[in-house]
Amino acid sequence: MRPNELGYARLGLIVSKKIERHAVRRNWIKRILRETFRRNRLNDQTNKKDWIIRLHRSVARNESIKLATETRLLMLQLQQCHD
Repeated sequence: MRPNELGYARLGLIVSKKIERHAVRRNWIKRILRETFRRNRLNDQTNKKDWIIRLHRSVARNESIKLATETRLLMLQLQQCHD
């Protein structure tokens, strides 16, 4: 996460083929991450930051709720570190 000079937040997602081989699954993971990001913008300061999320391990189909929860938690922790 880094501050930017724009009035809005930007999100970068990195889900490589090494993590998830099938494009359908990679897109599914990205949709979950985008929706989590959209719903959990914490305050006006969040809107002035660039966020990059990079996965380091695969996500099972039944772990979508866990992925959203972990993303929400990490966003909160990062926001508190930068305040």
